[in-house]
Amino acid sequence: MATPLGFAQVTSAQRRTLLAAALGWMLDAFDAMLYALVLTYIMRDLGMSKALAGSLGSLTLLASGIGGVAFGFLADRIGRKRALMLSILTYSICSFASGLSTSILMLAVFRFILGLGMGGEWNTGATLVAETWPTELRAKAIAIVQSSWAIGYAFAALVAGIVLHYADWRMVFFVGILPALVTLWIQKGVPESEMWRAHRAKTVALADVEATLRQPIRAVEPGFIRIFQPPFAKHTFALLFMNFFGMFAWWGLFTWMPPYLSLPVAQGGRGFGVMGTTTLLIVLNLFGMFPGYASFGWVADHLGRRKSFILYTFLAALLVPLYAMVRAPSALLVLGTVVAFFGTGFFSGSGIIGSEIFPTSVRARALGFTYNGARTMSSVAPYVIGRAGQAKGLSWAFYLCGLSFLLACMVATQLPETKGKQLE
Repeated sequence: MATPLGFAQVTSAQRRTLLAAALGWMLDAFDAMLYALVLTYIMRDLGMSKALAGSLGSLTLLASGIGGVAFGFLADRIGRKRALMLSILTYSICSFASGLSTSILMLAVFRFILGLGMGGEWNTGATLVAETWPTELRAKAIAIVQSSWAIGYAFAALVAGIVLHYADWRMVFFVGILPALVTLWIQKGVPESEMWRAHRAKTVALADVEATLRQPIRAVEPGFIRIFQPPFAKHTFALLFMNFFGMFAWWGLFTWMPPYLSLPVAQGGRGFGVMGTTTLLIVLNLFGMFPGYASFGWVADHLGRRKSFILYTFLAALLVPLYAMVRAPSALLVLGTVVAFFGTGFFSGSGIIGSEIFPTSVRARALGFTYNGARTMSSVAPYVIGRAGQAKGLSWAFYLCGLSFLLACMVATQLPETKGKQLE
């Protein structure tokens, strides 16, 4: 009987690939979540209502959906590595530029462009890892990549808490330029996907032969439209809508959680100070989100992909309303951590199951569509939750997030089981 493959057997190149994707996603979270962490201060200085502040968050998510699909096409054309580098440069430069904003319009433009890079990073990094790592370790590797979001969010909370103590929200955004430095290492130290290279070489060779003979020698490839045809169509839309409902709940809840904790009780918040909010968010990320993300790969290898989705989203649906009801700081800490565990952990599964459903020729684009297309659809979440919070209070608005998690659970029952599948 063959010995199960473990992390000790992976190559140095595979480790560097995993680190590159994880760093890209971690720093994506760092730059993306800075907005939520300084939102209270931006609202005050630029005179924004909760609804308008939520609209800018929605704009970033809308752009991330567009960026995800666009960078997916780019990754299938120029390579996973180069597309990953370009996405990191885009979101880090625009994070810095957000600090230069003197009006709501300027901030909106920079947050939109940042969203393009933010959306492009996820599917390029996930595809690079999926095509590089062995089948037995694929789920765990992608879960590790996804878990780095929690580290980035926690790091952002720490940086925001420290910088806001000495400076203003603009300086927080200026720190967001630092992720651009990672691209220097990726350029020199990270290999391109050999699976993509082989597929690309075959495509170019066939194109050269056709040009020489001046006639086609192959059937026309269906391309991106293939994911909307049997046998992929049902799975494409199941994954798209599972991601959509999960993201609506996540972005609605976690965009407004920092303001919810820091706003005065009279304004529907919980009245925590800067350091109190920072501490709570760091604990929530490191002991809730991080193990939630990381655990999904192991759970998915034991229960299967579909059952794991159902388990995580169902428990999140039960826990979010309870979180919205509690008032005591200790209860907010404990329940918030458990909500973060299940309410974010299931996202690790999207890259796992998506990479196993779709073939190499359209994998990056398919992941871009099902994940970042869902981001586009869920872009209304910060606005809807902000508007509901303005009308009835953020606690009541969070009940909508619990309902959305429940809908994600129901859609997850329609996903295929892909555990152990070899990539095509």
